[in-house]
Amino acid sequence: MLPALLPRWQTALRRANIEERPDPGTWSVLEYGAHVSDVFEVFTARLELMLREDNPTFANWDQDQASIDGNYSSLDPEEVSSELIQNGLDAAAAYGAVPEEHWERRGLRSNGAEFTVVTLTGYFLHDVVHHLHDIDA
Repeated sequence: MLPALLPRWQTALRRANIEERPDPGTWSVLEYGAHVSDVFEVFTARLELMLREDNPTFANWDQDQASIDGNYSSLDPEEVSSELIQNGLDAAAAYGAVPEEHWERRGLRSNGAEFTVVTLTGYFLHDVVHHLHDIDA
């Protein structure tokens, strides 16, 4: 499923004026693309941690702070697109390689919310699809 979503992101990141925000409180297409690229990395790292350790606690990830620290609004659209595609393919490979017996392994968010690999995968995919709707892609 994940690889099938990547061309939609690629197309969106080729639009004109992708650095413009629709309003001050909403990210631009470019910022959403950079965020989703980071989502791929964060959720792949969380998966790897869950497969490597028993009941790990994930480091807190503040997506708004990440956008500031990563200067999302000033990034090069071609670089964002390239990184998003590569990070998406890496995530798809990692999630696709999970052995059947590991889908119920558990991990905790920093706020105590518990996930299994199954529920983490659903949460992760929902985020990626939801942001496609945010940018009308």
